[in-house]
Amino acid sequence: MNCKMKLNKQFFTLCLLAFTISASAYDAVGHRIIADIAYDNLTDKARAQVDKILGKRGIVYEATWADEVRSDAKYAYSYQWHFQDLDDNMTSAGIKKLLDNPKAEGEHLFFALDTLTIRLKKDKNDAEALKFLVHFVGDLHQPMHMGRKEDKGGNKVDFNWFGRKTNLHSVWDGGMIENQKMSYSEYSQYLQDKFEPQKAEFKKHNILQSIEASYAVRNMIYSYDTSDSNNYHYVYFFADKLDEMLYRGGIQLANILNAIYK
Repeated sequence: MNCKMKLNKQFFTLCLLAFTISASAYDAVGHRIIADIAYDNLTDKARAQVDKILGKRGIVYEATWADEVRSDAKYAYSYQWHFQDLDDNMTSAGIKKLLDNPKAEGEHLFFALDTLTIRLKKDKNDAEALKFLVHFVGDLHQPMHMGRKEDKGGNKVDFNWFGRKTNLHSVWDGGMIENQKMSYSEYSQYLQDKFEPQKAEFKKHNILQSIEASYAVRNMIYSYDTSDSNNYHYVYFFADKLDEMLYRGGIQLANILNAIYK
């Protein structure tokens, strides 16, 4: 192999590595936004406890841990915990029935949230349960984690995103957030300022209400007229809903942790 070929190969490898890092980092931003909002809304007692377990602001820095360990064989069981396939046109009563019977359709997201909450109440120093819970409350507020079973939550729905071929799930995991061009801390502060007038109302909402809100956005996503391929129209249409889901996720996570560490 001559020198020119080696340089070209090295350049290609570096470009591929850069793309891989950026592609995998975008959804991390969403989880950190939610964890950061939650951290800012913890009681003093809850904040002291989670800092003791995971370190200062550890719930933010460990918010992506549950995704990272999926490559570890001993955590293979947790793959199913990241999603809850829901049927179209479910009623509030139907969602509540599934939430109250979280193993009815297998051990998925609702089961994980229930199990981890119980674990953490039983052992308030369970670092693994805490890291999982932080992540899965975030997943709950990414609407495509409650998508259709037949398209794997939008993973099998092709999507052209500003010239890049991807899928519907990835657009909501990272593409929409990336488009805002903010760090997780900037986005967190922006959302807390934006939703300050509604903060008291959102804090009253229980997990069922969070699920219903996320499910409503999920249905809007599936109903969107995809014949309009202008991604700027898509961003404009869903920007407020994306913001609401991220903010709701942070407040709901704070509610759960405050209740556990009361």
